[in-house]
Amino acid sequence: MTERPVDLSSLPSYGAARRSLFSARKFALMASVVAGLGAAVYGFSPQQGPADVFSSAAHAQVNNEVRKVERPIGFADIVERVKPSVISVKINIADKSSKDDSANKDDDSPFPPGSPMERFFRRFGGPDGLPPGLRGGPRGGRGPVTGQGSGFFISPDGYAVTNNHVVDGADKVEVTMDDGKTYTAKVIGTDQRTDLALIKVEGRKDFPFAKLSDSKPRIGDWVLAVGNPFGLGGTVTAGIVSASGRDIGNGPYDDFIQIDAPVNKGNSGGPAFDTNGEVMGVNTAIYSPSGGSVGIAFSIPASTVNNVIAQLKDKGSVSRGWIGVQIQPVTSDIADSLGMKKAEGALVAEPQANGPAAKAGIQSGDVITAVNGEPVKDARELARTIGGLAPGTAVKLNVLQKGQEKVVNLTLGQLPNTVEAKANTDREDKGGATKGTDVPKLGLTVAPANTVAGAGREGVVVTEVDPKSAAAERGFKEGDVILEVAGKPVGTPSEVREVIDAARTENKNSVLMRVKSGGSSRFVAVPLAKG
Repeated sequence: MTERPVDLSSLPSYGAARRSLFSARKFALMASVVAGLGAAVYGFSPQQGPADVFSSAAHAQVNNEVRKVERPIGFADIVERVKPSVISVKINIADKSSKDDSANKDDDSPFPPGSPMERFFRRFGGPDGLPPGLRGGPRGGRGPVTGQGSGFFISPDGYAVTNNHVVDGADKVEVTMDDGKTYTAKVIGTDQRTDLALIKVEGRKDFPFAKLSDSKPRIGDWVLAVGNPFGLGGTVTAGIVSASGRDIGNGPYDDFIQIDAPVNKGNSGGPAFDTNGEVMGVNTAIYSPSGGSVGIAFSIPASTVNNVIAQLKDKGSVSRGWIGVQIQPVTSDIADSLGMKKAEGALVAEPQANGPAAKAGIQSGDVITAVNGEPVKDARELARTIGGLAPGTAVKLNVLQKGQEKVVNLTLGQLPNTVEAKANTDREDKGGATKGTDVPKLGLTVAPANTVAGAGREGVVVTEVDPKSAAAERGFKEGDVILEVAGKPVGTPSEVREVIDAARTENKNSVLMRVKSGGSSRFVAVPLAKG
């Protein structure tokens, strides 16, 4: 027999019994509290009589424990130790307006128009588009330019780290220490790709310095930002690591730590310390619609700083490994088109002629999935991994080529300092072009490229895009040239239709196209309409 729970509240005597029990329990609890208070206040002992608890050892121990609990956790000891290593960096750039009176600039941005840093600070900087701490002279670029940032010593003989954008183009660099002493510094080397610079102060061998951390910070770790916001020297702010691996659109090597410690203009180049007093990162940028701190700042990780600064100290510049491929992320659509289970790795859009990858047999459409046995998460991770290796290093790449896994061995070249310019001929001089032929259910009208002036001899050129189509959503524009569909070269609209019909017959959800646009190639997965 199974017993069922009984609702005691339904019994007639339950209410009175409950009140009686509650009263008895309440009285017992109150009595015990009173007895405890009496014992605590009077220190009553049956054997010894009343005792003075305020002078007893037990009371002193309790008070000490309470003070330990109530005392707020602070960072004063850490700050006292590390703050002397942080410096204010002031720069001066002489008036160069006479050399370029025709420039007619509208602002004082120190970065070349269209450069990655200029685009970033246009997007995330303050109202003037300048990076934290940098100030220009009169509008229009006339007059000397002065700037102020932060930095920190990394060795007792005067080597210090700051941002490239703080000292870039400077005619004079001065550093001011926490004790107010000022020294002249010289720029040893800079790296624009990571926005780091190494400077040197001569004359002393006993500068206080900070150590770069060897460990990777975790999200939620405490962080202390020390620097000179708005020219206010020696300012300390605290927060936590709020994210890692951030890509802010600055370049292919973006791997920033995001912190919420308040960082403002003038903090650029200053250190972000962990609770061990070691530098976890170099503060380089803020996200700020208003120009002030909104709790989102970005720091260059110590691991990157270590690698870059070692090369700058050794030879004044940074050399990076290079395999010579144009890569892009593997999206879920692209992964589905290639028959991959997961959207991971880096898709090779186009290998550069005579580059290490091309010589090793890597082709357009290959997916690089690992370097020296370490999995590659995405295209950014591949760029960082290869860029972190020295030119001349032998590497082993795991590659997915036409559905088959293979291992490719190659020797890294050196990343060129400049990118070879390519003429954008895709949209030039389309006079005499045919109207083109519709590709059913893709929203594209195409024509053989050799019939459209300036489109080249290979592929089919897009002459019209339906603005409401899936192709338009994926960025197709008039003038784009489709070179391959599902891995097969195409040269006529009929060839495009044949490949797409075959993909539909095989119940494919999407078809992968290699598209040339603006002198560069990319892969686009276009969904196939059913029916």
